[in-house]
Amino acid sequence: MDMQPWLRRVLGVLLLLAGAGLVAMTEQGLLDNRHASDRHGGPILDIGDGAAPNGHHGNLVRVTGPVRVIEEPFDPEFGQRAHAPVLIRHVEMFQWREIRLGGDVHYEQDWVDRPVDSRRFAQSRGHANPERFPLEGKQFDSGQARVGNYVLSAPLLHALLGGELIEPNIKSLPSNLAASFAPNGNYFTTSEHPDHPQLGDLRVSWEAVPAQVVTVFAQVSGDQLVPSANAADGKGFDVQIGERSLVDVVPDVPAPPSFVWARRIGALLLAMLGALLLLPERPRTHHDALLAVGSGALLISAVACVMWLGTDMAVGGAWFGMALLGMGLAVWRLRATAA
Repeated sequence: MDMQPWLRRVLGVLLLLAGAGLVAMTEQGLLDNRHASDRHGGPILDIGDGAAPNGHHGNLVRVTGPVRVIEEPFDPEFGQRAHAPVLIRHVEMFQWREIRLGGDVHYEQDWVDRPVDSRRFAQSRGHANPERFPLEGKQFDSGQARVGNYVLSAPLLHALLGGELIEPNIKSLPSNLAASFAPNGNYFTTSEHPDHPQLGDLRVSWEAVPAQVVTVFAQVSGDQLVPSANAADGKGFDVQIGERSLVDVVPDVPAPPSFVWARRIGALLLAMLGALLLLPERPRTHHDALLAVGSGALLISAVACVMWLGTDMAVGGAWFGMALLGMGLAVWRLRATAA
C-alpha cells in the first residue's frame, strides 16, 4: 500500500532533521576536541609507542614506552656515570643545626645539603659553620634519551620522576680528589673516620633517575619532544610514570567522535532519503535521485560549514564548497525536471 502523502512529508522532514542532527553532533564533537586541544598548544595525536616520528612535526602527541638511554650522563669532576636518563650529584656538609622546641633551643650536628648560616643562631658562639661549600650539587643529563624514536628534550628529562642512590665507582675518581675523598657505601666522604664525621666534612652521593616506562605528552619538533610554546597553562608538556591513556594525561580534552566519515556519510544518506520523500509524488527518474543527492548535500554541508567557519577556515571552506556543489546539482536537476 502506498504511503499517505502527509506521512511521507513527516517522515521526510524527520530524516532531514536526523541527518542535520547527526552531522551537527559529529562536527561539534570534533570542535570540542579542537578547542580543548588548543588550550594545550594545538592538535593532539595519540601515537602510542612512537615508532614512526615522520609526519607529526608541530603536533602535540602522546607517546608511551621505556626510556632508552643512548648516551649516558657523566659527572666530569668526579668521573662518575650511570645508565640512566639523569644523574644528580648531591653534596652535603656536616654542620651545626639549631633546633627549637617551644622556648627551648639546642644544637646538634648533622649532614645538610646547603650552607646553614650560623650567624642567625641564638647562640652562635661555639656553633660556627663554614660559610660556603667548596663543591656544588649538580644535575647531569643524558646526551640522548629516547621514548620510541623521539629524543626527550631537557625540560622533559628534568620532569622524570623517581631516583635512587647508586654506589660510586672509586676507580673513576680523579687522582686530585682521591686524596681527599674515600668511599663509604653510597658516598664519597672527606671524613677520616666516616662513622664519626667532623664539622665541615663533605659527603657526596649520586642519584640516578631510573630508565622506566613513561608516558610523555609534548610537541614534536623534528625527532625531539619539546614543550609546546602555545600552551595556555605555560607548561606545554607532561610526563607520567607507566603507560597512561590520553584521557589520563589530558583529562580536560574530550575524545573525538569515532568513525567520523561513516557518520558524515550516514548523515548525507539520511538527508538524501528525506529530500527524496519530500519530492512530489510521480514516477521516479534519475533526475529525482540527483535532485535528492544535491539537496541532501546542500543541507548537510551548510550545517557543517556554519559550525566550522569561526574556527577553521580551511575545513569551513571545504564544507562551503560541498554546499555549492550540492546547490548547483539541485538547481541543475530542478531546471531539467521543469523542462
